[in-house]
Amino acid sequence: MNIYYFANQVYQLSFALPLFKKLGGIFLIKRPRKILSFKVRMINTNVDFQPKTFLNIPPVIKKRPSQMQDLQGIVVSQSNTKLNVDKKKCKTIFVGHGTGDKRYGGNAETLLTYDYIFLSGAKHLQKIKDDKVNIPADKLVKIGNTRFDDYVNNKIDREHEMKRLGIIDKTRPNILYAPTWRWGNGTFNKYVYKFAQELTKDFNLIIRPHHHDSKKIYKVKLWAMSKGIKNIYFSNPNNLRSSDTMNDFIVSDLMISDTSSIVYEYLITRKPIILIKNNCNILHNMPLEMDASKYVSIYDGTQNLVSLIKDNLKKQNNYDIMNKLLFNCFYFNDGHSADRAAEFIKNISV
Repeated sequence: MNIYYFANQVYQLSFALPLFKKLGGIFLIKRPRKILSFKVRMINTNVDFQPKTFLNIPPVIKKRPSQMQDLQGIVVSQSNTKLNVDKKKCKTIFVGHGTGDKRYGGNAETLLTYDYIFLSGAKHLQKIKDDKVNIPADKLVKIGNTRFDDYVNNKIDREHEMKRLGIIDKTRPNILYAPTWRWGNGTFNKYVYKFAQELTKDFNLIIRPHHHDSKKIYKVKLWAMSKGIKNIYFSNPNNLRSSDTMNDFIVSDLMISDTSSIVYEYLITRKPIILIKNNCNILHNMPLEMDASKYVSIYDGTQNLVSLIKDNLKKQNNYDIMNKLLFNCFYFNDGHSADRAAEFIKNISV
């Protein structure tokens, strides 16, 4: 049985890693330059039960979505892209790369071309329904969020991740700022310098930009050094092996974001969230019970953010509120979602 993992962008393949660790397989990347980027970032990531590879890099081949007719097995896609496979030889599964409030990029009806959709939760299903895509029930498979498994199963060491980030003063609360990019009206450009100046006086600030803004990290680092700003740290989302979102989650005590799907992933921590008000107009219509903005504090740029953070860190009932929202949005949350996904794939490949 051959298993392939496809995504339009290398960073999206982080959503394939939990399944790859269970089943192994081959990664599909459509451009040579991106293959090089993948190899650099995935050294020592191949699984033990596969043949040895140079620098222990997972197998990867160049393959465009239009050129997949020769594949035989199962293709798991992290991107909403039509895959031109031979349906007699190959099955396709859509996973995606986040379950937030933004609509799918491209045409949502592309989802109809997949044999199966792995659902992370009720929010994922609501996204599909809100786009008026009528997928037959037998194609919808309840899996849960596979990225949660390591966090739930206590496989991420907080002290190790503090050392990775270089955090010096461990007595301070750690605030994670993880905005989306311009598609979603991201707030990085608007607030990164303001937050760096204001929040680092009281907290350790971890800045995790979206992949499309990650090239700006070096510029912000140099600026912070020129201003003598301390207690500021950076996590690059392109470092798939070492800087997974869950690794940053375990370190943080509170997260600030906007319309990024990371908002809903952060629910697994049950820690407080502050949302930044923006003018994004490509959001889904969500029931109140799946809308994070109805549960958390909203920052509109006028409040004292330091005070807002301190108030949220003191909240006594935050765990219960976030836990309720977590289970409203995601199935299971039991640490076995990748096992469920792997078992389903094994069954359909018999």
